[in-house]
Amino acid sequence: MTLRAAVLGHPVSHSKSPALHRAAYAHLGLDIAYSAIDVTEAALPDFMRQVRDEARADGSWRGLSVTMPLKSAMVAEVDEVRGVGRALGVVNTVAFEPDAGSADQTQLVGYNTDVAGIVNALRHAGAAPAPTAVILGGGGTAAAAVAALKELGAATADVFVRDPSRAGEARAASAALAVPVQVLPLAGAAAAVAAADVVISTLPPRAADALAAELADALAAKLTGSPGVLLDVAYDPWPSQIAAVWQEAGGTVVPGLEMLIYQAVEQVRHFTGLGEALPAGVIDVMCDAVGAPRRVF
Repeated sequence: MTLRAAVLGHPVSHSKSPALHRAAYAHLGLDIAYSAIDVTEAALPDFMRQVRDEARADGSWRGLSVTMPLKSAMVAEVDEVRGVGRALGVVNTVAFEPDAGSADQTQLVGYNTDVAGIVNALRHAGAAPAPTAVILGGGGTAAAAVAALKELGAATADVFVRDPSRAGEARAASAALAVPVQVLPLAGAAAAVAAADVVISTLPPRAADALAAELADALAAKLTGSPGVLLDVAYDPWPSQIAAVWQEAGGTVVPGLEMLIYQAVEQVRHFTGLGEALPAGVIDVMCDAVGAPRRVF
């Protein structure tokens, strides 16, 4: 029987997750078909009821990758949320696991692998310990960024958003993890971004373009030292304008594609059940599948 996994989101046709996961399962010799399925937030409950019925009928489903705008809504659709996803209230991974209370049943377990993706990407780039930090955007990925910054030792973070009234997920992560954040309007972000050790942009593609010109001026006015590390989770188009400005000023840029690979490795651990036994060579074929430099994990 061919097993199934998929990435859910809206829109989702641009996703590189199918290429990453298919490469991993082919390398492992596993018959897991991985597809991209466009699902809106309004359609998610009905879709998940169908998936749950299928999973319990034939056991074919192994996992779901969850992208925007479904990461918070998915929490209500699973049986349990584990790890940091429980504190954040944000899920980007659903694993279909045996139900300990009923051997012939499957339970849907939510996880958040975005946090590990951000941490590993920033550490590989040489991010400073206990960094001063800025997050651009206030949604579900920003919540994961708050958790990642805590793991990296950051004491606080400034969160710059286009609409301060829509930063609920970042605020909730701050409260749950005891990481103080200051939510500020994006229009005034340039100086703080230029001065930070670590900047994580969770904004959609091109949403930081207006900031890029102001940032170029702020970086040019920086009196000492080079810029720190910028992780821009958007990876299409690449380089983004903000990434180009940062790199031109001598800063280290981490493309969102690298974060995507690291978080996808964690998903493969869950979907295959291999956990820490996942062979190291898997990440090489995943990098090759999307034209990224090979990494270690």
